[in-house]
Amino acid sequence: MDLTPDPLVVRLRQALRTGLAGVPARMELHGAPVTDGALGPTRPVLDELGVSDFERPAAAGGLGLGLTAGVLVSEELGRAARGNSYRADATAADLGGPAGAALAGWEALPAGSGVTAAPRAGGWELTGTVTVDDVSAKTLLVAARTGGEPVVVAVERTAPGCTVESGCWPPVARFDATPVGTADVLGPLDGSPAGPLGRARLRQAAYLLGIADGAHRTAVEYTGFRRQFGTRLRDLPAVSFPLARALVTLRATRAAVYRGAWSVDSEPDAVGTAPLAALAMAAETARDVVRLSMQSCGVRAMTAELGLHRYFRLAAAESVRYGDPAALWRTVGAGLVRTARRAAAGPELPVAAAVRPWGINGRRG
Repeated sequence: MDLTPDPLVVRLRQALRTGLAGVPARMELHGAPVTDGALGPTRPVLDELGVSDFERPAAAGGLGLGLTAGVLVSEELGRAARGNSYRADATAADLGGPAGAALAGWEALPAGSGVTAAPRAGGWELTGTVTVDDVSAKTLLVAARTGGEPVVVAVERTAPGCTVESGCWPPVARFDATPVGTADVLGPLDGSPAGPLGRARLRQAAYLLGIADGAHRTAVEYTGFRRQFGTRLRDLPAVSFPLARALVTLRATRAAVYRGAWSVDSEPDAVGTAPLAALAMAAETARDVVRLSMQSCGVRAMTAELGLHRYFRLAAAESVRYGDPAALWRTVGAGLVRTARRAAAGPELPVAAAVRPWGINGRRG
């Protein structure tokens, strides 16, 4: 992995920051902190930059920039504390689903089942309550379990038994024996590290990284001019040392996220547990760094003056959007144990190479 900054990536980051800076922020202390989905205010900015073509292969008419570009987009959306209208379209493109759809039920992964699918004539019936990205989307891409591995099912928002509630944050979708057919199943969410689920996890990890980075940046700026006891807050060791440790954590998390994206683009056979580890690490980083940033800024962090409350509420919801960090770490640990056991066992000898001193009838040949 080349750590030299790519000039193209630098230009893309600058363009995204400039465009997102012009998107009005929701500074209300109550209600949803962001407007998400295809109708959200970030969509015109992303469309103007042609973001949907970043990850698309050149053979399919895209720019072929790989997952690294998608991770960059997600990070900048989180840093600006804006809704992530990119992740659903990117995941739908990986799965061959419709554009403008919303993701639902992905918080139940990798363990548990937010939505269960019971067999019925010609398909299944979905039952459960899960979070959803965008309440205005016409189609929901639901992660459901059919008894084995999870699958992604495309469900129309107007389908029987499907209701969406936007009065809470994050919004939820409820399914009460909602019928779906075999044609609605986009495919299984297999555990391949470089597959659609692994790519979606890295995009979400980058979004969480951006949330933590944005909150930390706000805290550093505020403590740089706010004075207490005759000096700047940032000059007090009790404030500066934790902020410095948080910066180290942010850089370590960024390295894990972009290392995982680079592996998917360049060495897909060697990805391993990198997406899971990056997502779990980013979720914990977002929680810890946002909490520290709130504490560093005192009571003003809970007002509309700084806007830190947006990062706080985003971190609370988004840190479990693709699974609980503890469950993710358990899956990472189980994968590492399996890898270590296979390495300790060594390569197996081919059956044809084995020497059998006894004949078929049990007598020595």
